[in-house]
Amino acid sequence: MGDVKDMQKLIESYAKKGEMLQRSLLELYENIRDYSVYTGDGTGIIGVCAVHMFWDGLAEIRSLAVKQEYTRQGIGSALAKSCIGEARDFGISQLFSLTYKSAFFEKLGFRIVDKSLLPQKIWSDCLKCPQFPDCNEIALILELNGKSTGGRTEEAGGQGPS
Repeated sequence: MGDVKDMQKLIESYAKKGEMLQRSLLELYENIRDYSVYTGDGTGIIGVCAVHMFWDGLAEIRSLAVKQEYTRQGIGSALAKSCIGEARDFGISQLFSLTYKSAFFEKLGFRIVDKSLLPQKIWSDCLKCPQFPDCNEIALILELNGKSTGGRTEEAGGQGPS
């Protein structure tokens, strides 16, 4: 719970640039179990990501953010892989993301799909977005087999996602 304000600051740094949705403190506290953070040795939170259960067999990776000075070090991938593992552990069959950085997710096995395949997302979160209905985010889906991975991944060089 003590990390929530730092998580919000990191997410807000990307939201101000129009690269992701803002998350209020209330929303973060209410959904704290969705979030993983990546910490470094004495550097505090340097990355955050959530896997949000959306519907029967459907979950979303959201709010993936890494402090700018730590990008391109595998932290975002470690967080995303942790979320993928958690989704599998819950038996999720499809994991989706809406993003402006589709290549990142494609490297993780996601494929681009039409947003109309995600009506639950459109009617719950997208209606609240200032970009709606003219959003140019790209929808991607990863098909999962729903089998447990037996744990989460960790990236060398830091404490990793927790």
